[in-house]
Amino acid sequence: MARLFQRAALVWGFFLGCCPVFRGVTEEAATVLILSLDQAVEAAVEQSFSLQKSALDLNVAQYAADHLWSELFPAISLGAGLSYGTPLFTGQGFQVDKSGLGYNVSAGLNVSLQGGLPSAIKIIELAYKSELLNYENARQQLEIQVTKTFYTLLADQTRLDFLAESLDLAEKQQEKSRVAFEYGLIGEMSYLQTRLSVETAKFELHKGRTAYDTTLRDFLFLLGYAQTEESRPVVLEGSLVIRSLDADPETLILRYLAKRPDILSMRQQIERLHYQETRTILDARAPSLSLSAQWRGNGGGAGDFSDTLSGSLNLSIPLDPWIPGTKKSQSITEAGTAVEKARLDLKNTEHTAMSQIRSLTANLRSSWASIEIARFRAEIAERTYTLTEQGFQQGTVEFLELEDTRRKWAEARQQLIDGELAYGLMILDLAAALNIDWRSIAQHGNES
Repeated sequence: MARLFQRAALVWGFFLGCCPVFRGVTEEAATVLILSLDQAVEAAVEQSFSLQKSALDLNVAQYAADHLWSELFPAISLGAGLSYGTPLFTGQGFQVDKSGLGYNVSAGLNVSLQGGLPSAIKIIELAYKSELLNYENARQQLEIQVTKTFYTLLADQTRLDFLAESLDLAEKQQEKSRVAFEYGLIGEMSYLQTRLSVETAKFELHKGRTAYDTTLRDFLFLLGYAQTEESRPVVLEGSLVIRSLDADPETLILRYLAKRPDILSMRQQIERLHYQETRTILDARAPSLSLSAQWRGNGGGAGDFSDTLSGSLNLSIPLDPWIPGTKKSQSITEAGTAVEKARLDLKNTEHTAMSQIRSLTANLRSSWASIEIARFRAEIAERTYTLTEQGFQQGTVEFLELEDTRRKWAEARQQLIDGELAYGLMILDLAAALNIDWRSIAQHGNES
């Protein structure tokens, strides 16, 4: 019994053996689905519709960034037309004559150069970087979500093992009480209470299995497994070892804060708005140059043909943007205000992030102390139950006292599981707050 508890206590932590999800299984185990964390994450990434949409946005932004020359590409047009002319009320009136038939063809080219063109190119490049950052952040958040659910299911499996053990203890106690009742060593009430304990343990185990099956079914649906595969027995493969993590929040902030996706995204937003402001100013106030060329050919049914080639070069100098209060002047002011607002948002986000990191590290320290206390409490509860059971068999302890010690032992084990799971999920939250792999942050702890 003690060994079972020790194995359950060592099940928690943050290391998962890197092994394939679907190992080569024997024919006898072909119906069992063996699932590891790595494969669960991979399946979730392939199944996620939101991640697929983010990938499409990334592809569009990348295509635009790879074709920046399109911002300079001239507008090219080709045209052709037919015409027919004939008198209607004069001369010989309406008539059909091929000499009245005419046609024309044309080709045009127009290039417009504005002062904000370099800024427009920078904005396109930043848009691609922003979409790339959004995709990587969405993928990381999905991995964190899957990891949390995976570890929660592992915790539920341990809870079910404890509930099954409690049921086994209750059934054994019932059998002992039955024999003692038949020999007149205990009263009928004590025997009936042991039967009630068995039924209660059965109910708790059934309720726990139902909740576990529901969570597992939702998890498999998230991974994209078909309904036929959901009915297969599922084995979550992995072992966890809790490690104490005592990290300095100020060191973490200095090292990782600037790499957070939201911080990077907001810095890119400020840079983009700065280029947008520059583009607005130059497009509004800088002279613009327009170059155009057109060729036009005309012909008729009589066989005559003529063509013309024309070109123009225009320089436009705007005046109204220089006048305060005009529409374009207001748009320049609004662009500058947007930059300042983005900088304030960045400062607020940085302060919030620093507070989150400090809070998580402080909670980890206090949570580890509570886990050590919970482990000690569970050991005491187990020893107390063992001694109480011996006293009950010797007739010096009432059944209600024995049942109370068994309940306290079960509660102590449940509290330990909950505490260790909460500690593990908190490490995941800290890794997400620092934008680093949770495995790397777990390795910095002191194993216990």
